[in-house]
Amino acid sequence: MSATDATFAGSIPALYEQYLGAFLFQPFAEDLAARLSDVTFGRILETAAGTGIVTRTMAGALPLQVEIVATDLNQAMLDQAQTMLPAHNVTWRQTDAQSLPFEDGSFQAVVCQFGVMFFPDKQAAFREALRVLRPGGRFLFNVWDRLDANPVSKAVSDRVAERFPDDPPRFFERTPFGYFDESRIRSDLQQAGFGTIAIEHVDKVSHAPSARDAAIGLLQGTPLRNELEARAPGRLDEITDDVAQVLAGRLGDGRIENRMRALVVTAR
Repeated sequence: MSATDATFAGSIPALYEQYLGAFLFQPFAEDLAARLSDVTFGRILETAAGTGIVTRTMAGALPLQVEIVATDLNQAMLDQAQTMLPAHNVTWRQTDAQSLPFEDGSFQAVVCQFGVMFFPDKQAAFREALRVLRPGGRFLFNVWDRLDANPVSKAVSDRVAERFPDDPPRFFERTPFGYFDESRIRSDLQQAGFGTIAIEHVDKVSHAPSARDAAIGLLQGTPLRNELEARAPGRLDEITDDVAQVLAGRLGDGRIENRMRALVVTAR
C-alpha cells in the first residue's frame, strides 16, 4: 500500500458519499444488512464504517435494541457519517481495526464493508475481530472481486494509466481491488484463528445519473485523487473531464449502468 491509500480527508468524504454511496456501496450494504437479520439483541461492531452507508442500512433494518458501534480510522469520514444518521442506538468512534479498544467477547457480530483491503496487517485486524466476538459470533465482510469483474472501475483505472504512462496511478489495482484471492483470504482468516469460513460471489447492478458523476466519484471521491494531484497539480478537473468522456463513449451520455462483483465472507 501507498502511504496515501487509506487517507480519506479534505473534500473526499463528502464526494465519496454524494457520488459513490448509491453507485458503488448501497447495493452491497443492503446485502450485508440482510445477512444480519437474525441479530435481535446485543451489539454489532462495524469497522471501516466510512461515511456510514452500512451503518444507516443496518440501523434501518435491525431492531432498535441492537446497539451499533461504528468505527473508522479517518475522523473526517465519521464526521460526514454523523451528519446523516441521528440514531440513539448508534455510537461513532475513531479507531484502528488492527487494535480495537473493546473488551473480549463483547459483540454479536463484526461487520466491515470494503475496508479489509485497506488494513496494512490483515491478520492483526482479523485477530482483533475474533477477540471481540462472543462465542458463536460471526465476522462478516465484503471485498471487491478482481478489477476485470468491475468494468466501470477498470475503465477509469485504465484511462488514468494511459495519461501517465511513465508512472501510472495504481491505487485501484493495489488496494480496493487487490484482495480477491480466495485462498489467501481463507489462509489469513485461518491463521488469525477463525474456523468455519464461507466465501460467496455476489453480483450487483447500480446506476449513475451520468458518466461525469461516476468520474467525479471515482477520481475525486477516493484516494486515487491523492495520486493524481501529486502527478498533475491543478489538473484534476481536466483529468476528470477526460475520464468522463471515455465513460460516456462506452456507456452513453445519459444514465449509466454499473455492473459490479464482490466477495462476501462469513467467518465464525
